[in-house]
Amino acid sequence: MSLALILVLAMLLDAALGEPRWLWDRAPHPAVLMGRAVGWLDETLNTGTSNTGASLRIKGVAAMVLLGLGAVLLGLALQALGGLVQVIIVAILLAQRSLVDHVHAVSDALRLSLSEARRAVARIVGRDTAQMNEPAIARGAIESAAENFSDGVIAPAFWFLVAGLPGLLLYKITNTADSMIGYRTPRHEAFGWAAARFDDLLNVIPARLTALLIAVSYGLTGARQDITRDARLHRSPNAGWPEAAMARALNVALAGPRSYDGVLREFPFVNDAGLKAISAPQVEAACTALWRSWGIALALLAVIAVVLG
Repeated sequence: MSLALILVLAMLLDAALGEPRWLWDRAPHPAVLMGRAVGWLDETLNTGTSNTGASLRIKGVAAMVLLGLGAVLLGLALQALGGLVQVIIVAILLAQRSLVDHVHAVSDALRLSLSEARRAVARIVGRDTAQMNEPAIARGAIESAAENFSDGVIAPAFWFLVAGLPGLLLYKITNTADSMIGYRTPRHEAFGWAAARFDDLLNVIPARLTALLIAVSYGLTGARQDITRDARLHRSPNAGWPEAAMARALNVALAGPRSYDGVLREFPFVNDAGLKAISAPQVEAACTALWRSWGIALALLAVIAVVLG
């Protein structure tokens, strides 16, 4: 089977089954195992009060080399097991169905109460949620939908199509490391530098491809300059692209002020002219956008699979 055909089958399998609890209640998810590997290296290498920022940065680079090499070698070994095994592994490592389920849970909770909605959105965002109002909860859910569609679906699919399972696993371990140690905190600013920068690099193309898929699915190809301008408002070099496209697709304003660790950050709004008084309907519209964009990606891959035979 070609990589494109494997990817098509894996996307369909993920869409059909998502994250089956009966399986992951009995066995650790690969993402959990990756997290344990990153955590072990963090505890082992990111130590010593006498270490300078430079030495911790070198250790962080070494950690990423070890993680990346291990991911590539494991990918090569698993790839040798055949196409069916690859379909299953890729489906497990894609997150379309689970992403939609988590985002939709926020819209369901918004229809019940603020307290339920805050609990639901806290599962998918890293900002403070205790004082969020309805629009802030909805924005958080929509932003998470856009960013994680890139990180959890399009980027893994892209790197599998480019480099097979070694490429997919390299991306996933890098993205996991970035989510755990790629923060500018006193503990991780130096040690996590390599993880954050490598994750930025691996997401350059997928983030922009995600924005293009969202834009095409809503006929926004003429809004390229607006999306580009809004994307550059984001603090991340990549996350702003899918968020800017999603904001335009739904005609909502995203980003804006939010609180982290009790400190209010005055971030600018993305698509400032868009609707700000948003709630459950806009979150549900984001779920629809995820499936529309996913469908276009699937169709393109199916064409590639047919052409490649």
